[in-house]
Amino acid sequence: MVINKRTTTKQNPVKIFSTDEELMVAVKEGDLDALSPIFEKYHVKLYNFFLRLTGDRETSRDLTQNVFGRILKYRETYNEKHPFKTWIYQLARNVHIDYYNQNRYLVSDVDDAETIASRDKDAIEEMEDTERHEILKEALGRLPADQQEVIELSRFQGLKYEEISKITGSSVPAVKVKVHRAIKRLKEIYFQMV
Repeated sequence: MVINKRTTTKQNPVKIFSTDEELMVAVKEGDLDALSPIFEKYHVKLYNFFLRLTGDRETSRDLTQNVFGRILKYRETYNEKHPFKTWIYQLARNVHIDYYNQNRYLVSDVDDAETIASRDKDAIEEMEDTERHEILKEALGRLPADQQEVIELSRFQGLKYEEISKITGSSVPAVKVKVHRAIKRLKEIYFQMV
């Protein structure tokens, strides 16, 4: 539940928003302060979405910022009958596609992406985990962009197939097939590299 409270005056009663959709409707109607809770809820998720797709921290920050710029620019197009989460990820997808089209020949620096290490493990296990993680990131980077995207949305962002369907414009069965094929291809690439 998202709650946005404002100071009250006799002319301005407290505004309470319980959903992302209500917040976005307020933004659409010109209440730009309502964008703040949306930013707080989604900026890290979007940054991680872009980081996994690009492998570059600076680019991911820029793309995340672009999404919020587009929210402001295209706020009039938001349709409150549709889930906000779907709309924001559609914007993020479009931002990534535009970036990819403009920078088609750039190679992301996989070594610069974050690594996951457990503090409780001894040094040897930690090195092995880091190596497997790097291999997995490299294997993800070898997938076509559309397969990277469906894995990112389904596995890392935790979106349901129905939500991915709305974002990508594909049917739910088509999304299931795409995710299945992408994971199968990722496994093939990963095990060839190990």
